Amino acid sequence: MRIPTHRPPTHPGEMLEEEFMKPLGLSQSRLAELLEVPFQRINRILNKKQAVTIDTALRLSALLGTSPQFWLNLQHGWDLYQAMHSKEAHQIQKAIRPLSQVAASQPRATGTTSKSTSGR
Repeated sequence: MRIPTHRPPTHPGEMLEEEFMKPLGLSQSRLAELLEVPFQRINRILNKKQAVTIDTALRLSALLGTSPQFWLNLQHGWDLYQAMHSKEAHQIQKAIRPLSQVAASQPRATGTTSKSTSGR
C-alpha cells in the first residue's frame, strides 16, 4: 500500500460519501438503514470521528459490491498516515536508533566461549 507523503490519504468516509452515497443518492439515514447500523456510526465515519471496523467493512462490501479489504485498506492508510505525522512518531524517530547503528556502537564479543565438560 502506498501512503501519500505530500497529503493525507483519502479517508474511507470521504470515499463513501463522494464515490458511493452522492452518485447513488443515498442519505446517511438510508445508508444506515440498509446496512442495519445506527445512524451515528455512519455520521461519525463520514465526519472522520470513527474508524471503519471489520463489521462495517463487511456490511459496506455486501451492500456496495466492493471488498472488505477496500474499506479496511482505506482505513489502514488513513490511520498510518496520522500516526506517522504525530508527535509520538517524531519522538520515536528521535529515541530509537536503527539496529545497524546500535550494533556498530557496541563492542564485539571476543569469540571465546566456555565449553562445559560433562565428564566423558
